[in-house]
Amino acid sequence: MTRRLLYSYLGLALLVLAGLEIPLGYLYARGETSRFSQTVERDATMLAEVTEESIEEGNLAELPALIGDYTARTGGRVVVVDRNGIVLAASGTTVRTGTDLSAQPDIATALRNRPTTATVTDTGGGDVLYATQPGSSGTTIRGALRLTYPMTTVTDRVHRIWLALALAGAALLAAVALVAFTLARWITRPLRTLHRATTQLADGRLADPPDTTTGPPELRELAASFTRTATRLQQLLDAQQAFAAEASHQLRTPLTALRLRLENFEPYLDPRAHGGLDEAVGEVERLGRMVHGLLALARLENSATAPEPTDLDAVLADRAATWEPLAAEQHVTLVVTGTAAGRVWAIPEALEQIVDNLVANALRVSPPGTTLTLTRAPGAELHVVDQGPGMPSADRERAFDRFWRASDSHHDGTGLGLPIVRHLVRASGGEITLHAAPGGGLDARVRLRPVASGRRRRTQNGSPRAARTAVTAR
Repeated sequence: MTRRLLYSYLGLALLVLAGLEIPLGYLYARGETSRFSQTVERDATMLAEVTEESIEEGNLAELPALIGDYTARTGGRVVVVDRNGIVLAASGTTVRTGTDLSAQPDIATALRNRPTTATVTDTGGGDVLYATQPGSSGTTIRGALRLTYPMTTVTDRVHRIWLALALAGAALLAAVALVAFTLARWITRPLRTLHRATTQLADGRLADPPDTTTGPPELRELAASFTRTATRLQQLLDAQQAFAAEASHQLRTPLTALRLRLENFEPYLDPRAHGGLDEAVGEVERLGRMVHGLLALARLENSATAPEPTDLDAVLADRAATWEPLAAEQHVTLVVTGTAAGRVWAIPEALEQIVDNLVANALRVSPPGTTLTLTRAPGAELHVVDQGPGMPSADRERAFDRFWRASDSHHDGTGLGLPIVRHLVRASGGEITLHAAPGGGLDARVRLRPVASGRRRRTQNGSPRAARTAVTAR
C-alpha cells in the first residue's frame, strides 16, 4: 500500500507539473521565436536604411566594412544588392560580389518595395530565419538587403529553458517523493502492524499487538478495536483449550468406571440379559471413542501449525508395515503400489494419522480374501482403495460431516474419523475426496502439495511406531 500511495502522490504531482511546465515551455518557445524574428526584422530594416544611403551617395566601398562589422558582432549573414538584384557586398556567406540574385523570390519582392520574413532550410540541412528589406526612399528603390540568422540561435535558448524546466520538475518530484514516502509510511504503519498481528493470531498466538499510537485516527481506532477483538478471541480459545484438556481427564475416568461396573454385573445377570449387557458395554466403549475423537478434533482445530516437508514414501512404507499384521489377521492383503512421490507439505505427524484413519476405515469394511491397495499417483496424490461394499454418491458427499454414519452401517464407528482426516489434509494445504473404486469398493483420494526440488529441506524420518488408536468412521 505504501508503494501505491507513493505512486498516487507522484502521479498527481507529475500531472500538475505537466499542466504547468508544458504550456509555460511552449509559450516561452513561441515568445523567443517571435522576439528573435522581430529583432532580425529590426536589424534588417536598420541596415537597409544605412546601405541605401551609401548606395545613394555612391559610397559602395563602405558596404563590405559596414556589413562585415555587423556580422562580426552578431553572427548574422548579410547580402546587399542594387536595384537590379546584383550583389554589391556580402558577409558571412558564400555569395560572391556581382552575382545576380534578382530571380530569388525574396530579393524580387524587396525590389518591388515589399519586405519578406520567413524560415527556410539551407543547403546544410539547418533551419535559418531571413529578413529581406528594400533599400528605398519613398517609392525610389535603390537596392535591397537580406539578413540571415541560423535558427540554432533561438533553439539553443529554447532547449536550455526546457532543460531548466525539466530539472526543476525533477527536483520538485524528488521533494514530493520524499514527502509522499514519509506520509505514506506514516499512514500505512498501523496497517503493517495490523498485518503482522493478524499473521501472529492466525499462527495461534498474538505476541505483538498492533501499534495504536501512530497513523491516522481512523487506523488507530481500527488497531485498538482489533487488539480488543484479538484479546477476547484469545481468551475464548484459551478457555476452549483448557476445557478440552480438562474434559479429556474428567470424562475418561467415569466412562472407564462405568464400563467396568457393567462388566462386573455379568456373573449376577440372567444369561438371557447377557446380550443386552454386551450392547451396553459396546455403547459405553463407543461413547469413550466419541469423546476421544471430539477432544482430538478440538485440539486440531485450536492448533495452528505450519506445514513442513514430509517424505510421503517413508511414511507410507512405515504405516503399511505397521498395519500389515492387522490386515493379515482379517485375511486382507495390504499392497503399496505406484512410483515414488517424494516430499510433500504436511503439518507434523498429520500424514501418519491420515493414512492410519483411512486404512482403519478400509479394513473395517474389507471382506476376507480382498486386497487393500495404497497407490501413489503423480502429483503427490495418494489413493486408499478397498474392495468393500462402497458408498452411494449421496453418502460420499456427506461422509465428512461430523457424527454422520450411513444408514446401512453395521460397524461401531463414531462419525469423526473422516472429519479429522479432512481437517488434517486441509491444514496441510491439500484436499481429500471419495470416489467409487473400479469393480466396487471405495477410493479415498488425498491430494497434497509437492515440495519443489529447490525448496527441499532435510527432515528426520521417524522409526516405525505402533499403530495409533485411530478414531475412525465411515
